[in-house]
Amino acid sequence: MTTLKQITAALAFASLSSLALAANPLSVHILDLQSGQPTAGVTVTLEQKQGKGQDNDWKQLASGVTNAQGRITEMYPANTPMQAGDYRIVFKTGEHYARLKQETFFPEIPVQFHVEKTDQHYHIPLLLSPFGFSTYRGN
Repeated sequence: MTTLKQITAALAFASLSSLALAANPLSVHILDLQSGQPTAGVTVTLEQKQGKGQDNDWKQLASGVTNAQGRITEMYPANTPMQAGDYRIVFKTGEHYARLKQETFFPEIPVQFHVEKTDQHYHIPLLLSPFGFSTYRGN
């Protein structure tokens, strides 16, 4: 006979399991260094390197546009487990500055990274100005 305690524990486990499956393994965030504000409306693509060695064959996996907070919270294809390998995020910053009618030195900013631990979340922030940028692995 199933007790109330067992049912509660099963529901809690199911809830936690669905949260773990729903959590996307990759997110991005862009902040404008001049204003200190989030950078909305920037197109960002995710690519995965195909093959080994010096071959530069990249396959696009996803694309999105930063929201009002300058974020894309689910950059990796939904309901797809992340695979180990080499990836590249490309921030289409030239399009953003063209909309602002502002000159920029970087029409796009590719950020290449390597994933070994597929059970972790990867967050890639971009600190952006028209003539410079900085990025790092966030959390």
